[in-house]
Amino acid sequence: MTLRIGWPTPLGSIPYTDGVNFALVAPNATAVELCLFDSTGTHEQQRLQLPACTDGVWHGRLPQGQAGLVYGYRVHGPWAPHDGHRYNPAKLVLDPYAREIVGSYDGSDIFWGHDPANPQQPDPRDNGAVALKARVALPLAPAAPSRPRVEAGQRVIYELHVRGQTRLHPEVPTELQGTYAGLAEPAVLDHLQRLGVTTLSLLPVQHRADEQRLLGMGLSNYWGYSTIGWFAPEARYWSGRAGTTPASEFRAMADAIHARGMELVIDVVYNHSAETDELGPTLQMRGIDNALYYHLRRDDRALYENWTGCGNCLDFSQPRVVQLCMDSLRHWVIQLGVDGFRFDLATVLARGADGEFDPRAPFLAAARQDPVLADALWIAEPWDIGMGGYRVGEFPPGWLEWNDRFRDTQRAFWLQGGVSRGEFAQRFTASSDRFHHDGRAPGASINFVVAHDGFTLRDLVSYNERHNEANGEQGRDGSSQNHSNNCGVEGETDDAAVLAQRARLQRALLASLLLSQGTPMMLAGSELGQTQQGNNNAYCQDGPLTWLDWQQDDGGLTDFVARVLALRREAEPLRHAGWWPGTPFDGEPALRWRTPEGSDLTPGDWQRPDTPALAILFETPAPAPQWLVLVNAGTQAIDFALPPGNWTLQLASDNPQDTPRLLAAGANLPPSSLWVART
Repeated sequence: MTLRIGWPTPLGSIPYTDGVNFALVAPNATAVELCLFDSTGTHEQQRLQLPACTDGVWHGRLPQGQAGLVYGYRVHGPWAPHDGHRYNPAKLVLDPYAREIVGSYDGSDIFWGHDPANPQQPDPRDNGAVALKARVALPLAPAAPSRPRVEAGQRVIYELHVRGQTRLHPEVPTELQGTYAGLAEPAVLDHLQRLGVTTLSLLPVQHRADEQRLLGMGLSNYWGYSTIGWFAPEARYWSGRAGTTPASEFRAMADAIHARGMELVIDVVYNHSAETDELGPTLQMRGIDNALYYHLRRDDRALYENWTGCGNCLDFSQPRVVQLCMDSLRHWVIQLGVDGFRFDLATVLARGADGEFDPRAPFLAAARQDPVLADALWIAEPWDIGMGGYRVGEFPPGWLEWNDRFRDTQRAFWLQGGVSRGEFAQRFTASSDRFHHDGRAPGASINFVVAHDGFTLRDLVSYNERHNEANGEQGRDGSSQNHSNNCGVEGETDDAAVLAQRARLQRALLASLLLSQGTPMMLAGSELGQTQQGNNNAYCQDGPLTWLDWQQDDGGLTDFVARVLALRREAEPLRHAGWWPGTPFDGEPALRWRTPEGSDLTPGDWQRPDTPALAILFETPAPAPQWLVLVNAGTQAIDFALPPGNWTLQLASDNPQDTPRLLAAGANLPPSSLWVART
């Protein structure tokens, strides 16, 4: 086979009727070799030098090439770590634009670009037989342009793990458990629809390479935050059924979700790669153009900036890095049917060459103007661990953001006390102090009480301390600030009083979350009473500890969630899409904050942390009904004076079996409870 010059765009390997075009960005390289392998990816069959370099893109066309061809690159250039260059053609590197990936990374030092005995020198050992490789893939038919679009006030997000959601599901065929196909099974989607979920948010599904440290302990990066394949669905979640590929099965899953009227969001990791720090493996970008792709330290370019805690950061001040991300996002929308993205440690994506956060950064500007992605859902985890990395509420209009202020306030208010009514009210109404600017709406605040990172809801009321010994870090990993409350017993118990209190608190937290203004997000398994036995950092646990245990399904809690979400859909004021006016005009919908005695809260009342009880009155012009939320997070029952009117109790978190009933002029609210009534 011989290569012709071909074209520098599009990047990656693109099959045509007359061959395959290859294009790789590597402006600092001196030469690039295309290496062709047998179908297993084990035996190298030919090396062909890409014949041209245009604007830093090495390219060539293989007239005899076709879909299914397995390939990798050997990139030549200087080995000069202190200048930022780590070229080593003995190490085969993976195309960043690979649509399908062959092989797996096992953590062995044959993948190191540096000599294990002397990191200042390159390692001469050839790793071609075991390196990750790309397979040329035919494109799928474009996804349907008209897909479900959920109104902001109606959106309810459910965060889940593809494998963990169905690995133990009794109604999913055994061969499909833990796969994309398993998640598409009717029984799985029926459950989510019954709850009232509108939007599925999947933990990372881009192809990953687990860290060497974890592999050495027999563990894996179960959550998936170690991406190496920006265009390729993770093959470990593929069923392997004949006639399918990871991409086609993922797409079929997306189509099944859309057929239910639900949105599909995926968690994406563009802030760092699986190549980790300067002692990590050379799998891809490090060996292609280290100085281009990564933020390197100014004082020593042999070292990496580490605002992620994962060893490296991609450099989004570089146009080619922005292009890689944007091309990848478009691929997931057009080819794979994704509706939106949750960006892990998104602050990194908005850091410039100087390392400072800029809300007008090139990536953020590119994302908002892209015609293909204009309607996508953009969600930021608005922090990283670098200087000035906490940026909640500072992303541009059009972005939604995880709101950890809501999480911490709700946990402390219901479980520990010491939170003022003013702070509770601020978070209950979408954190206007953070999000009410530049035309942003309340839905920009993604409210959550628990997420994949931290205690499950059941563990939040069952453990005071983290129990992470299984992670192999002597229990030091994971947050030690959990605002949790074990209700008097650490861990599992058969004490009926403790179990009853834990159940009350879970329902109160769920009701407070799902009825707050903003966009609510639940963690998968919260409705089942899922436990991780006190592990609040189960990122490396791929087993029964993290797989949803459907046999322990607390049907009562599932029913309660469905009932609360049905109430949210019914009561428009509880999901109001605009900001409530501080001083409403006559006849305008209004939000009133009241003491249990029935008077308006005074400035002094707002700041008292010793009285965790208040009434929230939603006034709407007739004939619309009025709504009233009563909150008592204290340890004693409290009498509430009700506003004038005939009030019917719709929800009592302390007694979910309580049927709608008329309330008298007053109501005695038990401890740790939230009630909702309407006229």
